[in-house]
Amino acid sequence: MDSSAYTIAIVGYTIVFAALVILWFVFTNLPKLLTLHLKIKFKRDKENVPCDKCGEFISGQENAAIAAAIHLYFSQLHDEETAVITIKKVKKDYSPWSSKIYTINAFRRNNL
Repeated sequence: MDSSAYTIAIVGYTIVFAALVILWFVFTNLPKLLTLHLKIKFKRDKENVPCDKCGEFISGQENAAIAAAIHLYFSQLHDEETAVITIKKVKKDYSPWSSKIYTINAFRRNNL
């Protein structure tokens, strides 16, 4: 292999690894940034809302209850349909226009 191939491979792996590290950093710190935004908003508006729950997240049980409610809501929007599939067989008439036999015979007759 050429030395430029090694260089391209190393640069490519470095770029991919750096992108993965950046994405990991963004996704792990995104909840902290969002709660920081809420804390700043509450302080700016000077509301008397305690921000004790700004750092807390919804538990797994609450997420499951919300997901179940959404699923039930969307499943009731559609009508119940029967699971009967009907396949109708269509009869096609024979057409010699697309038959290869006639073109081969015509070719042989013209060349002989």
